[in-house]
Amino acid sequence: MKLTQEIILEKLKRYCAYQDRCHQEVRTKLLSLKIYGDDLEEIITELIKEDFLNEERFARSFTRGRQRMKKWGRNKIKQHLAQKYISSYCIKKGMEEIDEEEYLENLRSIITKQLSKHEQLGELLAKDKAIKYASSRGYEANLIFSIIKEIEEDGYQAV
Repeated sequence: MKLTQEIILEKLKRYCAYQDRCHQEVRTKLLSLKIYGDDLEEIITELIKEDFLNEERFARSFTRGRQRMKKWGRNKIKQHLAQKYISSYCIKKGMEEIDEEEYLENLRSIITKQLSKHEQLGELLAKDKAIKYASSRGYEANLIFSIIKEIEEDGYQAV
């Protein structure tokens, strides 16, 4: 390895150690540093060998963060991982990080807030807005409808 390549490798190690990164983010960073071809591939290979770059770990970390902090649903998380060229195997492993109880509680909270926010529109429109919003957050339709049904059975009235 050339001296400049070693310096860039150290810089990328810090970049990856700060936060889990996917291969595409590292590749983009290297291209921004004007590193191309075999040099780029060598650096990525070295980062993988030294475990600074691990797609499965990235998928798990990304999933945990988006589900817990941003309250995203599975569909949106999967979509964003796929946009980062994460393999379906790693996406599947990432989905294992979702705690079902916490996931359903997030969805219940999102729907309840939306129903309250739009209660002046009437029950039907408030439900429609809540369904659309939860769906845009990446939650599965069957879960959305079952939570809405639960809330209705508990006696929620929008009007």
